[in-house]
Amino acid sequence: MTRQYCITLLPGDGIGPEILAVTVDVLKIIGQQFDITFNFQEALIGGSAIDATGNPLPEETLTLCRNSDAVLLAAIGGYKWDNLPRHQRPETGLLAIRAGLNLFANLRPATILPQLVDASSLKREVVEGVDIMVVRELTGGIYFGQPKGIFETETGEKRGVNTMAYTESEIDRIAQVAFETAQKRGKKLCSVDKANVLDVSQLWRDRVTLMADRYPDVELSHLYVDNAAMQLVRAPKQFDTIVTGNLFGDILSDAAAMLTGSIGMLPSASLGLGKPGLFEPVHGSAPDIAGQDKANPLAQVLSAAMMLRYGLDEPEAATKIEQGVLAVLDQGYRTGDIMSPGMKAVGCKAMGEALVKVLES
Repeated sequence: MTRQYCITLLPGDGIGPEILAVTVDVLKIIGQQFDITFNFQEALIGGSAIDATGNPLPEETLTLCRNSDAVLLAAIGGYKWDNLPRHQRPETGLLAIRAGLNLFANLRPATILPQLVDASSLKREVVEGVDIMVVRELTGGIYFGQPKGIFETETGEKRGVNTMAYTESEIDRIAQVAFETAQKRGKKLCSVDKANVLDVSQLWRDRVTLMADRYPDVELSHLYVDNAAMQLVRAPKQFDTIVTGNLFGDILSDAAAMLTGSIGMLPSASLGLGKPGLFEPVHGSAPDIAGQDKANPLAQVLSAAMMLRYGLDEPEAATKIEQGVLAVLDQGYRTGDIMSPGMKAVGCKAMGEALVKVLES
């Protein structure tokens, strides 16, 4: 029986429309093969939304997303909008959609593909076999805590304020996602905080430790964030699943991404208590190469695979896409960010065409 899903597409800015176009082609092929009908609808977010409406997340976009089965976001932002007031910047739209869809759990895998081991800036023996999942809390912490802003003091001096805050329930729900994720992987969970100096981190550590009693099959450890950053570079294979707050997760997941050699290969999933989830590549909008057919679409394609696996419960279709990506890499196709001697240099469209050909064969 045909399954039907409504997918909201958010091309955004920069290379976003290019990589999302490739991904839609891939999903159409997958739909034909697995008896799935994808009903696509497109909406504005980020800089393109600012240009059209003055708002980085128009209400119409949020409504469409809420009424869909999943949301595929490409990339937002660019130099053009960097000097706007903060409430009008593209990044504000990204924070707003996470909050508006109550997407509190961000899953960011950092996996070293065998074909790209030598693309990493670290030694082969350090990174070969790395397979890390960072579970980042997404709707709390310092990005959302109140009070925040730039205020004038009694002396006339300006003072910037951001508040890092977490409630017990916010910590508990992200810890539950992390423990359940670890159960499906290597049954090792490392919780990262700064409990030696931050009260909010002490509460974080206390709640995660309490949660561990419900998951006796998962080995729990704790690291301070500065040590965790060092260990990610020194010995990344010690990690399986990492759980941490919004700010620390933002930084550590990008550091973990670079273990793989290119941030252009890494997808992510943002999940809440139900549908829809939001699925996007970890990389940015790369405005310097936008419209030049130089972008790597594979992170966006792999984000669609995460959508199928985590958002739509279509694991077989997800696996087919993931295997297709490995196959085109085996065939030697490389975009500029992952290029190495002896490989076949291709652009965004050609990489997409090669992937579609593999999936059709």
